[in-house]
Amino acid sequence: MLKALADPARLRLLSLIQSAPDGEACVCDLTAPLGLSQPTVSHHLRILTEAGLLEREKRGVWAFYRLVPAAIGTIADLLTPPRKRATKKAPR
Repeated sequence: MLKALADPARLRLLSLIQSAPDGEACVCDLTAPLGLSQPTVSHHLRILTEAGLLEREKRGVWAFYRLVPAAIGTIADLLTPPRKRATKKAPR
């Protein structure tokens, strides 16, 4: 998962999809904001989908993508440092 997020364009894609009005976006909605070609955007979306970060739903000739909430939660857990645990003193 983290390898899929290593590319700045993929991080931007996740942000654009998350902030889309319906929480989903089509490739055609993502090419202009990224300034990348449709095949390049499709390539990045495929990598994110294969990593389990996005879901893809085909509607006619268009494919719509949305974030997988559980996957985003997993990444958040990976990036959050563990809480410091209070150490208990052992009885002497």
